[in-house]
Amino acid sequence: MKKISIVFSLIFALSLTNCANESQSEIKVISPEEMQTLLELDDVQIVDVRTPEEYKDGFIGNSQNIDFNSPTFDEDITKLDKSKPVILYCKSGGRSAKCTEKLKDAGFVKIYDLYGGITQWKFKGLEIKTFE
Repeated sequence: MKKISIVFSLIFALSLTNCANESQSEIKVISPEEMQTLLELDDVQIVDVRTPEEYKDGFIGNSQNIDFNSPTFDEDITKLDKSKPVILYCKSGGRSAKCTEKLKDAGFVKIYDLYGGITQWKFKGLEIKTFE
């Protein structure tokens, strides 16, 4: 009987450890206004997950383009710093929402998804950069 209680205690402790590991990643959907506040942090990484053609039409400053539909996407995100916050955006929020799960699975700690994507950013009248 004592062995059974020890086994159950061990299983319980292991399950708590697994739950703690799962909660290490934080995904939060943010508004353009919240994103502006986050951009004031020096260590935030901004990733535009649209196609290179969409990116050329206009992007949020200091963002880097990693195309979600690229066959090298999973490899490309490994070049980001997992310990620094990452803000993801696309055109309207669909692709970036899918990317949050990929980043979470890859071990990123703080993941932010811009609600409504660059479309919402533009709607709010916020600055868009181009390659001019």
